[in-house]
Amino acid sequence: MLDNFEKISKSEYSSNKKVLSKLRNLKPKVLDEAFSNAHEEKFKKIDCLECANCCKTTSPIFIKTDIERLAKVFKMKPSTFLDTYLRLDEDGDYILQSTPCPFLNADNTCLVYEDRPKACREYPHTNRKNMHGILNLSLKNTLVCPAVLEIFKDFQKDFRK
Repeated sequence: MLDNFEKISKSEYSSNKKVLSKLRNLKPKVLDEAFSNAHEEKFKKIDCLECANCCKTTSPIFIKTDIERLAKVFKMKPSTFLDTYLRLDEDGDYILQSTPCPFLNADNTCLVYEDRPKACREYPHTNRKNMHGILNLSLKNTLVCPAVLEIFKDFQKDFRK
């Protein structure tokens, strides 16, 4: 699934940026519905376990409740979990010290799936309300997630003019 993905996603980026400007003009309800429908359609065909590119190349943001929950899973103090796995990024958010995710198993399953961070549960964020608020993030995710790239490719056709 990831064969040539990086090359293709980068080559499509400028086209996807143009789509983004068209998406900004949609009414919030229409935009949310378009993303929701596209999300449902793509994830009927795409199996994240075949890819796991998000887990291999990026880090979710860990919020306090994620840290506390995962520390409990590993029978650690939250401070020990922080020191072992996380660092502060330039925005002051806790993220993984390195990629791929240390909880990613060889078969692309997640060691902490039932207790995974909120950001992982919601990724790639294409089926939520208020998509206007995360359009820039969605554009960035075309470089990470093949499903998001496919959604934008469809939007290129659907929202030409």
